[in-house]
Order: sequence, then structure tokens, then C-alpha cells
Amino acid sequence: MFPVQFTTEATDGLARAGTAFTHRGPYTTPLFMPVGTRGAIKYLSAADYEDLGAQIVLGNTYHLMLRPGAETVATLGGLGRFAGWGGLTLTDSGGFQVFSLNPSVDDDGVTFRSTYDGSSHRYTPEGAVATQQLLGADIQMVLDVCPPLPSEPSVVRLALERTSAWAKRAHVAHVRDDQSLFGIVQGGIDVNMREESAKRTAELNFDGYGIGGLSVGETREQMIPALAAALAHLPTDRPRYLMGVGDPASLVEAVNLGVDQFDCVLQTRLGRHGTALTSSGRVNLKRSEFTLSEDPIDATCTCMVCSRHTRGYIRHLFQVGEPTASRLVSVHNIAWTINFMNLMRKAILEARFAQFRQSTLAIWG
Repeated sequence: MFPVQFTTEATDGLARAGTAFTHRGPYTTPLFMPVGTRGAIKYLSAADYEDLGAQIVLGNTYHLMLRPGAETVATLGGLGRFAGWGGLTLTDSGGFQVFSLNPSVDDDGVTFRSTYDGSSHRYTPEGAVATQQLLGADIQMVLDVCPPLPSEPSVVRLALERTSAWAKRAHVAHVRDDQSLFGIVQGGIDVNMREESAKRTAELNFDGYGIGGLSVGETREQMIPALAAALAHLPTDRPRYLMGVGDPASLVEAVNLGVDQFDCVLQTRLGRHGTALTSSGRVNLKRSEFTLSEDPIDATCTCMVCSRHTRGYIRHLFQVGEPTASRLVSVHNIAWTINFMNLMRKAILEARFAQFRQSTLAIWG
């Protein structure tokens, strides 16, 4: 294991800007991490990641262990080299995908069927660690149990207990000293269970900490108290990672509570369907009002899409079914979000985060 040391550069309330140091190098926060599920962000290449200023790109262990297989990725140099990406990589455990398949779960692990060919697979905390060690990401996540929301308290309690027990097993199983292992806090929207899970996870002294099981059906008003309860009991010298959250209002609210990094597929999912993130909110570029528009997606954005293409052109591409349209809006949305995080970091460093948060929520809240 390699502890990811977090150095705080500035705070504004609970919001913090800092630098986290992995075995292969640092990254600055607050940070948005684009998701390359199967080894690539949809419609993008590693050259795009560099142009966009991405620092960490995610890979999904569930998909990569089934296609092309963790051993293949290891033989080809690990996930970063395999994808041609020189920046940092993070792999989730694949647990979220596995649990969406209605698997057979017991205290030892989970049995599921592949969405590719229907083959049966057994997955345990130790297996998740071993698979991710083969994939070779800089940061890997423990296998956890993510209950859907809403769920009965007994369901959330069982998920918490199994997540805690599996975290201990993963901690023992992890042996690579050039790779960091993050624990994960569960507990649904129950404040007491979130506090308990955070304390139990922190006791294991992981290299960093993820907060999972949020943004899975609850409202933002329900998410915030649960998130705050967890953060209050996580160490300040390690990064805190809110998993699967990427809408601007939730990003600014989570940073306001002390979260450092995020991932989400929202940016590319919206992009594929013609919706852009802009400084004035979401814009559906398929709308007929943009047929003759010579405006960029967002006049305040300096990404390569906004520097070169118009709303009218992009609408045309969607109208004729040209895949380039999905690529262009996906590139813009990721660029916009990375810049949004950079602006948030600047606001913290300049002690004006409260104003930044207020203006963001006025548009996105």
C-alpha cells in the first residue's frame, strides 16, 4: 500500500484546496475524474485526456476483468500504458455494476453472471484486490456493498456490516507498495450509520477514503447530512472521494463539506444525447432554435469545441445522426467540468468560495 498524503493549501469554511501525492506523482484538488469504463472515455482518446487537462481517469474493474481480462491488461503494461495514458489512473472495484445484476450475495462474496456471455463468476474482497493489482491503476477501491435507496434500515445495516468486514479482508490482501488502496464508507442516508461506517473504515488506516452509496436515488437534501456525517470522522491528511457524483450543484455542495475528488458518467451521458453543461445551465443543442445559431456552446468556455464550432453546426450533426456530435459535446462537457473544478479551487485559494457556491446554486440549485 502507498498512503496518499494530502497537503491542504487553503481552506474556506470546510472547503479545502490541496495536493495529494500518489506513488507516481501528485494531483491537485478539488478534482473531477472522467470515467473511462472499458479503458476509454466514450468517443475520446488518451490524447484528448491530455488536451482537457485531466489528472486522473477511471477504469471499471467489472468490465475490464471480463473484457479483455485483467491478465491481458497486465501483460500489456497495466491500464495506463494499455490505454496510452500517461496520467494517473483509478479503478473502482466493479461492485456497483455487480450489485446491479441481482447477484447471489453472502458474507464471503458475490456470485454473478457476465453481461457479455452469461458465464458465472465468483467475486470476493480478495479477488477484487488481486484483479485491480493486475490492472495496475495508481489507486484501487475496496469491494463494498452499495444498497439502493430507499432501502429498509436492515438492508443498509447489512451492507454496512459486509462492507466493513470486506474492507478488513481487502486491507490484508493488498500487497503492492506502488499502488494505493482506498476504503469506502457506506450507511445510506442514515446519519448514525454513516458516522459509524466512517469511524470503522478510518480505523483501518487506508491510503484514502471513498464515500459510496450516495447519488443512487436520494435527494440532495437527503445526501448532504449523510455526507457531512461521514466526512466529520475521516482523517484530514488523506483525500476524500465522493463516488459517482458530477452535477454542478452537488459538486459545489460536497466541496463545501470538505470533499476533494469526484467521478461521474453524467458529462458523457448528457453529451451523447445532445445536452451541454454551460455557465447558464444545461442546454439541449438538438432544439430547433439553434438551427441558425452561430454561437459557441458556451461563450465563456475556451475548450477546442467552443473555440471552433457553433451550436448550429452541432445541432446539424445530431439531426443527421453523425457520431461526431456526441464526441464534440462530450469533450465540451468534460472540459467545462474540469474548468469548473479549477474555478472552485481558485475561489477557495482566494477565500471567496461562499460567493462561488452561491452563484453556482443560483444557476444549478
